[in-house]
Amino acid sequence: MAHSDQARKRNRQSEARRLHRRAVNSDLRHAIKDLRTAVAAKDGKAADLLKTVESKLDKAAKRNIVPVRRANRLKSRLKKSAAAK
Repeated sequence: MAHSDQARKRNRQSEARRLHRRAVNSDLRHAIKDLRTAVAAKDGKAADLLKTVESKLDKAAKRNIVPVRRANRLKSRLKKSAAAK
């Protein structure tokens, strides 16, 4: 339990940041899943989905929500799987 005003504020801020990071990660996971299902179904919209996933990964990495190397690794693997199918 926070006793000082600054500790209460820190709790409010950390909770807001946690919820924001959670929403961004959830959105990112859904976008990646949609891309993988489109690639598996050999759907024509996979190229558009790949662009949006790359953009979301870059933004998340820029905001330190996802580590930069993980974002790059995911982008590389998704591009490779999209090109193979």
